[in-house]
Amino acid sequence: MSLLHLPLLTALFSGILCQYDYNYEPLSQLGPSGPNCAQECECPINFPSAMYCDNRNLKFIPIVPSGIKYLYLQRNEIDTIKNGVFDNATELSWLILDENQIVNSNIGKKTFSKLKKLERLYMNNNKLTEPVGPLPSTLQELKLANNELSKFPSSLLKGLQNLTVIQLQDNQLNDDALAGVFQGLNSLTYLDLNNNKLKKLPQDLPSSLEILYADHNEISKLPDNYLQKLPKLQYLRISHNQLVDSGIPADFFNTTSLIELDLSFNMLKSIPVVNENLENLYLQVNKINKFDLASFCKITGPLNYSRLKHLRLDGNSITRNDLPVDMSNCLRQASEVIYE
Repeated sequence: MSLLHLPLLTALFSGILCQYDYNYEPLSQLGPSGPNCAQECECPINFPSAMYCDNRNLKFIPIVPSGIKYLYLQRNEIDTIKNGVFDNATELSWLILDENQIVNSNIGKKTFSKLKKLERLYMNNNKLTEPVGPLPSTLQELKLANNELSKFPSSLLKGLQNLTVIQLQDNQLNDDALAGVFQGLNSLTYLDLNNNKLKKLPQDLPSSLEILYADHNEISKLPDNYLQKLPKLQYLRISHNQLVDSGIPADFFNTTSLIELDLSFNMLKSIPVVNENLENLYLQVNKINKFDLASFCKITGPLNYSRLKHLRLDGNSITRNDLPVDMSNCLRQASEVIYE
């Protein structure tokens, strides 16, 4: 791997939004539990609206007293959610059920019917084959990563106008399963579909979307005018797929909103045309054998240059001899270009 340092006019590339923090628990306060707390859990007196039941080898959901807003049940052995278990928890805002053994056949049909204030539902790392529902209209974040999802009722999310985040990575979802699922979600900004069985990018995404991850799928072709329907999209990742040059329409990525684009680990032979506003481009481990400055700068001048800060081309057939002599003029804001 070779690293080329170019003249700097900006700070070094930062990894903003490259990783997402799963530390969603408020800091537990020391001290005894409140008098109404389930005996299996802790409800700190200094944080009486939270009930901590995580990491306790629980096989069931304990009684949830009224007034609890934040319920932490992750990392247990729960496999069943019975109807009525949340009947007293009408103030519940966060429900964290990650890393349990929950299966669809053991979930009551009216489980969430009284949770009229629920904003976050996390059920990552369970054994669900389809999402739970119906879901309250107040929901803002839905996280179902690392389950066994192969079905997704198209009507499940309809009317959820507050929903901003959906995480469905590490499941078994195909294109048909997601048909019409995201239509009308006018507040959605973040969608993660990594590591599923998609052969194409999902259709009918809302124009509000800012982040779309579709790494580790089977995508070989991108549809015409797809990004024109997503004017706010800033982060797009389609790495570890089967993209080839002929599967990418001309100027597909030439959109002013994109900040980060990841096309690494595909089968591209050339650098696609990107907009001059793009800041981070990942093309490592493809079959690229030429460096065309026109992919970055159609015109180079005092006011016409690429805003690219970070470019990876390692794992291709690019050497220092392939780099244009006037590259530093076009890529004048780049902090580094990695090649070979």
